[in-house]
Amino acid sequence: MIPKAENIESWHPAGGQLEVALLQIMQRHHHESLRQRKQTAHTERAKMDAVRSAARVADLLVATVDGGVQELYINEKRIELEARALLATIAWYRKQTDQWLAATNAINSVLKEIGDFENWMKIMDFDCKSINAAIRNIHQS
Repeated sequence: MIPKAENIESWHPAGGQLEVALLQIMQRHHHESLRQRKQTAHTERAKMDAVRSAARVADLLVATVDGGVQELYINEKRIELEARALLATIAWYRKQTDQWLAATNAINSVLKEIGDFENWMKIMDFDCKSINAAIRNIHQS
């Protein structure tokens, strides 16, 4: 503890002015050191608070970005599943269309055969009528 300058006479009987000035300088220095320590402690607390706040902001930013990335990943997987389901549906419709096309071609072939048979029947009818007419002509002559 530093003695106060007012009590210098009780501390030192000679009580010179140099000692008083020196004591005042020491007291100011002591008070200034205490003030600076308090200010340094306050500054350190503020610095630590700022670091904690910056870390919290960084964590929130990372969480936000990670949340967006996670949502994108989930959406990508959902789209992939829907695309696979769509491809399976397209394959089913393609198979169904191929079956309908084969059935239509079969019907066309049958219709063509019926048309060919009908045409053959007309030709046979004409030939039979021609033969019948020729036999009548021969029979009548």
